[in-house]
Amino acid sequence: MSDSDSDLAVLKLHSNNEMPYLTFRDSETVEVGELVLAIGNPFGVGQTVSSGIVSGLARSGTARGDGRGYFIQTDAPINPGNSGGALIDISGQLIGINTSILTRSGGSNGIGFAIPASLVLQVVAQAQAGRSTFERPWAGLSGQALNMELAQSLQIPTSSGMIITAMHPQSPFKDAGFVVGDVITAVDGKPVSSPAEMLYRLSVSGIGERADITRTNAKSINVLSVDLISAPDIPQREITEFDARSFFPGLIVSSINPAVEAELNLPWGIKGLAVLESGPVAASIGIRRGDILLSANDQDLENAKDIDAILSSGGRRGMVLIQRGAQRISLRFRI
Repeated sequence: MSDSDSDLAVLKLHSNNEMPYLTFRDSETVEVGELVLAIGNPFGVGQTVSSGIVSGLARSGTARGDGRGYFIQTDAPINPGNSGGALIDISGQLIGINTSILTRSGGSNGIGFAIPASLVLQVVAQAQAGRSTFERPWAGLSGQALNMELAQSLQIPTSSGMIITAMHPQSPFKDAGFVVGDVITAVDGKPVSSPAEMLYRLSVSGIGERADITRTNAKSINVLSVDLISAPDIPQREITEFDARSFFPGLIVSSINPAVEAELNLPWGIKGLAVLESGPVAASIGIRRGDILLSANDQDLENAKDIDAILSSGGRRGMVLIQRGAQRISLRFRI
């Protein structure tokens, strides 16, 4: 099983012999300043062990560069080839999996990141249950980190947390009583200061569990219980494959619902068509799997049938606006 968002994969080994193993340590007990060892195979020279300390916790957005993710920071040298290696404490317990570095030279500058063991344990549990990809609980909301200025303007008695800026009608948080403008400050008693940290805490709890979420607003501070669910496949997704008569033969697109957003790591509430397969013609102009088709010839795309109709009326030139990650890209081509 694999999880592209955390850059983790789990392999199943068949052996009649007992194999060595590591015990997992609760990531919440890790403290800044602890001595750690990073194990890996840097540059393919062979297995090595490097030492350092935990230099930071709750780091976000380092592996993907898009603000997603939640990591332990260490100054133990991590170089190419160390990714996937163990980060262990001095008692030999696993506290994380090495995943990335922050560097300008390509080598270690003492700023490395590891996926917390508590999240790794959830990924392993889903693999053992037979899943092929890791599924996170669906919050059905978007938000931003709270700061002092925003807290003062909203008269909120805290400067740390995640303020809810939008909410899906089917969000389990809405069902629990949350509204836009509420601030989430903790999940099961553990602090939350950003959307990435909240998603991490929900992921560690797991689908099917119930989480106690601390809510703060201008009127009160209380705890509400939220059922952690999978993203709903509602309304039913519509998948369209374009035939040889189309402008983009072989292109396969899907309408977008919460389940599609979760599967493709899309921002919540995005409008358009998700590209499942590009086909040769669409690929030749730069369309890739995972892109979102937003518009064609400056007309919003609401369903797959619109694409050929819009391009047919546009003369000999066409333009498609796509979203790829956080970027919006305009692709121009001759018809």
